[in-house]
Amino acid sequence: MDPIYGLCNYVISVANDILFRGQIYGQENLPREGAFLLAANHLSFLDPPLIGIQVPRQLCFFARKTLWKPGVASWWLDAVGVIPVDRDGGQDVSALKRVLRALKEDKGLILFPEGTRSPDGQLQHPKPGVGFIVCKSQVPVVPARIFGSYEAFGKGVKFPRFGTPVSVVFGRPLNPTVYDALEAGKERYQIASSRIFAEIAKLQLPRETVV
Repeated sequence: MDPIYGLCNYVISVANDILFRGQIYGQENLPREGAFLLAANHLSFLDPPLIGIQVPRQLCFFARKTLWKPGVASWWLDAVGVIPVDRDGGQDVSALKRVLRALKEDKGLILFPEGTRSPDGQLQHPKPGVGFIVCKSQVPVVPARIFGSYEAFGKGVKFPRFGTPVSVVFGRPLNPTVYDALEAGKERYQIASSRIFAEIAKLQLPRETVV
């Protein structure tokens, strides 16, 4: 793990233990080696770091290109391996190349099939973008579901509600034969996203856990 990434991971982990104190389930489903993608629902700005700290390996993340401005922020984004993405439309070829390069280096990458944060805390319809990436990469996909982050810092909330439990459930890895419909033609990528998101939707907290 890169030293800067490791330091940030440690600091966020400590803050999470103090401020949110959620429960984590299914970490045994996370690959210990080799390339993989982690696909999760998206409720809050808290999701990428609070999911990422539960993975005992360095992950790559996406962020919109507009965040790369002169100064410390751009340096930090590059230092921790964040991949810039053009969200103005179309397929970002440079971002895809960086994703495939990272996977060839046996790294992990976190993706959000919904594309953006949920406006109401409910699961949204998945977009084909994630399907495009997973079908091109042909690596295992670990479904994950985060609970409580909308209540803690969802859209419309100006300040995080500390003390709100934020929990994560990791599912079993999905092989390409499960999510990729090679015969589907133009619908191939949407089908892949939908199949992966269906697995995310199935994940639930144990009954004794309250969020």
